[in-house]
Amino acid sequence: MAETSDIFKAAQKELARHDKPENKINAQRFFKERLEDPWMLKSAVFKKIANDSYKLTKDISKKEVFEICEMLLNSGKMGERGMAFNWAQRRHREFAKSDFTRFESWLKKHVKNWGSCDSLCCGAFGTLISMYPELIPKTRKWAKSKNRWLRRASAVVLILSLRDKRQLKDAFKVADILLLDEDDMVQKGYGWMLKEAGNKFPDEVFKYVLKHKKVMPRTSLRYAIEKYPAAKRKEAMKKD
Repeated sequence: MAETSDIFKAAQKELARHDKPENKINAQRFFKERLEDPWMLKSAVFKKIANDSYKLTKDISKKEVFEICEMLLNSGKMGERGMAFNWAQRRHREFAKSDFTRFESWLKKHVKNWGSCDSLCCGAFGTLISMYPELIPKTRKWAKSKNRWLRRASAVVLILSLRDKRQLKDAFKVADILLLDEDDMVQKGYGWMLKEAGNKFPDEVFKYVLKHKKVMPRTSLRYAIEKYPAAKRKEAMKKD
């Protein structure tokens, strides 16, 4: 059986082997925050590396996989962070409520932009919350954090549940807290959450939007109503 350190080094080596100009794109154009290492692997290239490298973990436990994930996260590199979140999600059948503490620590320590926030929260963390909705009150506390990514996460982490047509009331509770948030990344995050909710609960979400449209930031409003018919979008955007 391979040691966790050996698997970590093999994953690093495979990422480095593909670190060629033709395999990369400049991620900086997608982010306002300055990235220390803005060049990232193209999605198709990265997915193949993640898939192939993950095969090395077939004989080790979830705990050991998570230990490797933390090694990858501690590197501070975009590709290795992406691989860590990818591998964590692959163990979702073994998730337990106790994994909340670990995932929350990753969120607080390693998420520095919307991409990593959404990768974790629409992946492993969102899956955990979908499996154990009794954990949602803990995520709702993030909505009052000073950390913009925690506030965004409080909304985005509910998206997988909403896609399964669950947790609408929790989505509205988070939206209520974030309603007047001045940070555009947070506005886009909870607007996206409402858009996803509207795909499954169109009448309820549209009613919510109309109720709050006078005070809801226009960014959030546009995201929330994006999938509605033109007439409804016009109604929601109309200034009374």
